[in-house]
Amino acid sequence: MATAAAGQPANTAGSTRFFVIMAFVMSAIIVAGFSVNLAMGRSSFAVPWQYHVHGVIFMGWIALFLAQHVTIASGNMALHRRIGRFAWFWVPTMVAAGITIMLVVARRTGGPFFFHVSEFLISNIAMLLVFGGLAWWALKRQRYTGWHRRLMLCAMAILTGPGLGRLLPLPLMIPNAWTITVAATFTFPVIGMIADKRRTGRVHPAYWWGTGIYAGAFLASMLLAYSPLGLAITESVIAGTPGAERPLEAFLPPGFTM
Repeated sequence: MATAAAGQPANTAGSTRFFVIMAFVMSAIIVAGFSVNLAMGRSSFAVPWQYHVHGVIFMGWIALFLAQHVTIASGNMALHRRIGRFAWFWVPTMVAAGITIMLVVARRTGGPFFFHVSEFLISNIAMLLVFGGLAWWALKRQRYTGWHRRLMLCAMAILTGPGLGRLLPLPLMIPNAWTITVAATFTFPVIGMIADKRRTGRVHPAYWWGTGIYAGAFLASMLLAYSPLGLAITESVIAGTPGAERPLEAFLPPGFTM
């Protein structure tokens, strides 16, 4: 996902190495979050089929994301382009699968207890749509390597949220657990900005656009989530389901221990 621009000078080896390292770090955080949760018994494979479909699709994206960085780093442009074609349909598939699983989880459990249900449902869906939009924009800018790889990094940073959320002590962060989780994902584009500044003396505009859109969408989603309209949407989605049996607000279950 970092095709060199036609007729443009190739990026330096150091720049390519940076994006490869960032790709592996972000992917490792996502995998670690889910693996730790499973190892500690906080999650299980005994869940409805939608969870498994979602898991396969999102883990498949990580494999695709890493494969693209490995092929570009090794100079195998032909394979890089062939594999990259999958991203065009994989991104919208991820958005559809992600929205589906959020609805299923909200109705099944109301979402994680340390999140407000409306945050989990409305803001979470908004963040997934931002991922899809930034990733699609990055694909449209494949010929412009600087934009392409930075927009994709911003998009991938959004997906680190679920991994980070499973590694952070979020029950201790109530009622700000959701905001803290999202804020933590901005670490990766900020690192990219710092790397740009050190390497070229300026921050590439793709980072300003990517992080700006992400931050603006997050603020808008939070305003909607806590508005009368947002709360009404959330309540209508979970009405008559087990998810409606928990409080809308984040809470600690009776007898909960870390």
